[in-house]
Amino acid sequence: MENEEKLQEILRLGSELNNIQDLDILLERILLEARKTVNAEAGTIYVRDGDDLIFSHAQNDTLQKKLPPGQKLIYSTFRAKINRESIAGYVASTGEILNIPDVYAIPEDSPYHFDPSYDKISQYKTTSMLTVPLKTNRGDILGVLQIINALGNDGKVYSFDSDDEPFVLHFANTASMVLQRAQMTRALILRMIRMAELRDPKETGAHVNRVASYAVEIYEQWAFRRNVPRPEIDRNRDILRMAAMLHDVGKVAISDLILKKPARFNDDEYEIMKSHTYLGARLFGNKHSEFDEVASVVALTHHENWDGTGYPGDMDIVTGKPIRKDREGRPLPLTGEEIPIWGRIVALADVYDALCSKRVYKEAWDEDSVLKEIRSLSGKKFDPELVDIFFGCLDVLRSISNRYPDEE
Repeated sequence: MENEEKLQEILRLGSELNNIQDLDILLERILLEARKTVNAEAGTIYVRDGDDLIFSHAQNDTLQKKLPPGQKLIYSTFRAKINRESIAGYVASTGEILNIPDVYAIPEDSPYHFDPSYDKISQYKTTSMLTVPLKTNRGDILGVLQIINALGNDGKVYSFDSDDEPFVLHFANTASMVLQRAQMTRALILRMIRMAELRDPKETGAHVNRVASYAVEIYEQWAFRRNVPRPEIDRNRDILRMAAMLHDVGKVAISDLILKKPARFNDDEYEIMKSHTYLGARLFGNKHSEFDEVASVVALTHHENWDGTGYPGDMDIVTGKPIRKDREGRPLPLTGEEIPIWGRIVALADVYDALCSKRVYKEAWDEDSVLKEIRSLSGKKFDPELVDIFFGCLDVLRSISNRYPDEE
């Protein structure tokens, strides 16, 4: 790609990135497009959190090609102090670009060094590395973008050309502005979650991040089976992830006497508790975007069951009254594919996380018991196809669980 074409592509990408709302989806896209700009085989993104860098996202085309179609590359996240000893830490500390032709040939007197442990674990050879800071307009470091192994037209690994540096830096500056906006959006959502957490201790930031991430992975595999076009998948992943984080936001409207009751609900209390579904959906009733639509659907239907035993049923979110009634005047239950796919997915993701998690009223279940329960509920509580997909991407779901641990 010629220099003028690269610049035009970066400008176009800046506009596209602005359409992505969710932080994690945005980080994935930033890393992918940065790699494309300089034809890099792999890359990682680190996000700054106080004095630490969090290894946030990784991509590797060589390792990905070894996996079956549709399967995700699994990687471990970790946290490291910002200092000048590591390559990413040096870039975060100094704000400088590092263009290293061969990470295994870094001089011994250099302040930074390459850790080869990941290469040993993955059986991958890192050679060239271009590491760029992600900065705000004021020069504050948001994170570090690291792209690995420049590929030539012959498929061989080369050093990154010095001419690549200004383009990657320009892209990083554009990405940083969009990243700030996405971080603000995530912060606003987490503030809403903290409001719910004040009422219900189960609604933690870690819980909703896990549920949302599980939901996105399950949706992606569901869409892959249906040959949904990639742009549509990416757009829906972005929307679903944020909507799934807010699945229980309606609990802010439930009385503490019920929400925090240590014993089993009586019938009247259970009916009040069930209202958190349509009360949550009502928050997104004035629909101005696809996000409002999906968030409303998720809040309303994530307690519906495949066999029609869930709640709230066919309900008007404005009035709280049935649209279709049974003989007793209750809302007719939704069954099977009457339940929107977003609600069916989040229902499974939510129950999986709840069973795996310690609560004030229970210990976390062991994994065998959790998986046995999920299987037993296929065709009853859960869409059988989604249960199949769940087991097909279980390794990815486990890695997500490790990425968002509960606070001690």
